[in-house]
Parts: sequence; structure tokens; C-alpha cells
Amino acid sequence: MSVIDEIRYRSRSALWPIIGALLLAYFSFHMVQGQQGMLSLLQLQTKVEKAKTLYDSLSDERQELEARVALLRPDNLDPDMIEERARVMLNFAYSNEIVILNASPSRNIR
Repeated sequence: MSVIDEIRYRSRSALWPIIGALLLAYFSFHMVQGQQGMLSLLQLQTKVEKAKTLYDSLSDERQELEARVALLRPDNLDPDMIEERARVMLNFAYSNEIVILNASPSRNIR
């Protein structure tokens, strides 16, 4: 019976290191692969960078549109801008102008 006692003794002494190694492996896996792990953090940072890029481009576009709108305000009318908008809205062209039609329209006209 000394072999069985030896197995029991060694298994008891190896039990806590095995449990510790399993816990370490579990938490290490979830630190990398988990819902709030390192890979999720990298994906989130990528999304944030894309959102910042989109925000910057939309901000620039908005500033350009605000500048054009400022030219149409009643207190600061620009005759060229009024003429441009009227021609676009009314589909108007002078008789000596050349009109080039696009094969594929850039917007849907209903």
C-alpha cells in the first residue's frame, strides 16, 4: 500500500500548482480574447480612428457648405452665388453656353 500512499501524497502536492496554472491560463486567454480583451481594444481603436477620419472630412465639408450659405444670407448677398443657385434650380442656360450632359447622373432625379 505504499505505492497508493505515494500517489496520494504526490497528487495532493501537485493539485495546487495545477489549479494555479489552469487559472492563469483561463485569465490569460480572456485577457487576450475576451469581450474586453486586447483584441477587442485594438478593434475599437481602429473604429475610433475611422470615425475620427470621417468626422474630419465631414467637418471640412460642413465648413465649405457654411461658407456658401453665408454668401446667400440677406445681409451679405453675393450676386454670383444667387445667379448660380437660380440657374441650377430653374435649369436655365444662356443661348451662347455649351451644355455637357453626363452619361451617368450623379444624383437620382425623381
